[in-house]
Amino acid sequence: MNSILITGCNRGLGLGLVKCLVRNGREMPKHLLATVRNAEKAQELQQLAKEHSNIHILEIDLTNFDEYEAFAKKVDNIVKEDGLNVLFNSAGLAPKSTRLPHAQLKDLRECFEVNSLAPVMMTKAMLPLLQRASALHADRPIGPQRACVVNMTSVLGSIGANDSGGLYAYRMSKAALNAATKSMSLDLRGDSIMAICLHPGWVRTDMGGQKAPLDVETSVSGMVKVIDSLQPQHNGKFLQFDGKEIEW
Repeated sequence: MNSILITGCNRGLGLGLVKCLVRNGREMPKHLLATVRNAEKAQELQQLAKEHSNIHILEIDLTNFDEYEAFAKKVDNIVKEDGLNVLFNSAGLAPKSTRLPHAQLKDLRECFEVNSLAPVMMTKAMLPLLQRASALHADRPIGPQRACVVNMTSVLGSIGANDSGGLYAYRMSKAALNAATKSMSLDLRGDSIMAICLHPGWVRTDMGGQKAPLDVETSVSGMVKVIDSLQPQHNGKFLQFDGKEIEW
């Protein structure tokens, strides 16, 4: 991959993905673009950028959709003729409200903005750069070595796997993201751009909590391996960090 853009890199899985891509011995991407809301607060990411000149920190509030056009120009100025090989929509939000009597309209709206609307609008904004990368590598099969959209979802967005209920805002927003990803995989086939959903597992982060069974390193290293191993038949699939396919 010449270039990869990851959203939500100030902490948690987004930051973990950046660390994994620069520290696990694999060939580093030429351009590793990491988004944060406030660069001053992303101290660990700032230190990584000092150590690795290929890391570019870009500020954006993903809920401010009016920023996307200007943001796309910033990305274009970095990747230039290489285009964008991988867009990893990693940023997410999980409210505390769980059961129906405690569901809050504010949580529902915020979750849909961050978890559903932002990945769709970011993919739209990055589409010309994904198309450029795909055209540049027309000799390669569809996948991340050409152009690929990876949407960080959750098994909690699976309708078929829902056996515990609750978590309305989070489940609904991730189910919507899953539906959008499937449509992307069909709509972008003509440009040979792949789109997949990727579940990181239940991970010990601020969002996942300390009771989660997975640490960040295990999750992100697994996700990077899944991305590296993607084949054309994976287009439109719902996968988890160990490569297992999840039911919709």
